Amino acid sequence: MSWIYLIFAGLLEIGFTTALKLSNGFSLERPKYILVFGAFALGSFFLLNLAMRGISLGTAYAVWTGIGAAGTALVGVMYFGETLNVLQVFFLSLLIVSIIGLKLVS
Repeated sequence: MSWIYLIFAGLLEIGFTTALKLSNGFSLERPKYILVFGAFALGSFFLLNLAMRGISLGTAYAVWTGIGAAGTALVGVMYFGETLNVLQVFFLSLLIVSIIGLKLVS
């Protein structure tokens, strides 16, 4: 169950980083994104905390940040028109393989 919590915590991290971008620097012009950021961040940290009951701190944190980093990069490409070069794709792929590797050896 800890790994399920960790995966959802990582997905919520993607959500709160996306909301952070959409909030326009926590601008009061976009208050709903500030609320979304807060809800997703709290949910992500709560699930990360639950995950760390069954997964070591270092592994849980590495996987959580890895899911967030790779997912946020994909959101940037798909929704914000950001581009990735070949080396960025290579290293993001390496990050995903590393996350899978951590799961396999844990």
